[in-house]
Amino acid sequence: EAQSKTQKHKNPPTTTTTTLSNTHACVLFAHPPPLFTQHPHTKPTMGKKDKDRPLPTPPQGAAAAPAEQFDMVFHCQLAHGSPTRQVRDFTNVKQLYESIAKAFTIPTNDILYCTLNTHKVDMTRLLGGQIGLDDFLFAHVKGDTKLVKVNKDGPALGLTISDNGAGYAFIKKIRDDSIMSRAEGVNVGDHIAAINGTDLTGCRHFEVARTLKEIPIGMEFSLQLVEPKKAFDAIAPRGAMGATSAAVDAGAGRKTLRMRRDGTAVVEDEPTDEVQTKVNKIDDLLENFVGIRDQELSTTMYHLAKEHKAAEDFAGALDSQLSDFEFPDDFVLDVHELVNK
Repeated sequence: EAQSKTQKHKNPPTTTTTTLSNTHACVLFAHPPPLFTQHPHTKPTMGKKDKDRPLPTPPQGAAAAPAEQFDMVFHCQLAHGSPTRQVRDFTNVKQLYESIAKAFTIPTNDILYCTLNTHKVDMTRLLGGQIGLDDFLFAHVKGDTKLVKVNKDGPALGLTISDNGAGYAFIKKIRDDSIMSRAEGVNVGDHIAAINGTDLTGCRHFEVARTLKEIPIGMEFSLQLVEPKKAFDAIAPRGAMGATSAAVDAGAGRKTLRMRRDGTAVVEDEPTDEVQTKVNKIDDLLENFVGIRDQELSTTMYHLAKEHKAAEDFAGALDSQLSDFEFPDDFVLDVHELVNK
């Protein structure tokens, strides 16, 4: 009697690795389904028909391919110095901060914002709605609190406000020769915790900008600011604390994780230089018209303008999806023309 031989089919998971630096990587695990499954107590038949085996159910149309699952891992440090930890399982900024807080055993509300690939308070590297799959995260946490008195002796304070997407607004830019540039103790990166004693926790950047704009000219007001905790670079070089290589550039990966405003996340190609240039120009318009900078908001507006070729339809989409901002008509027209010209 001929002896039947069986061969086991092995399907190891496919792994795609994008190198972070010499020692760090972002790993995506995709688990394809097995070629076939066999009951553990079923003897191999080597192609012979099994009379006791039930007939297969006829297919009900073409079966959809299983969705590819990703387990995305990002590396993170606290900006003032810490060991490296891994963060995962997030689709929006709030969940990201929760993941970071859990990794470092700190309160979530201690995190002010994150920068990409630098521990410095560099607003050009500020985390917005997109993270390159190669990017290394640095979380800036609360440091000292200070109270600053400012005399509004002109219509424009010279501040640009942003927020962290989780309830904290902060100073992103201070214009030269402005009222705020002459105010001692006010720095880029400071969290605006209160104005005239009114707690601003949970307020968006445009709400804080509006509150500052509505302060009457000639009035003195107080700002309660929280500065990010400073690193002790003079005591211990960051290389000794396990920092990533300074040679890594922001957005170095060709793929990015985009955290959408509706709370979902998607992996997509990095925007082309042409698209990124237009998004940056929209951000400039936001600063000029509203006094804020927000890359994810600017990206959202770019896509809305691209989808709506008529200016009236674009304005309607903004009213429907971003009604809280109350954008001026001139701003809406400028953005639409910029994207579609």
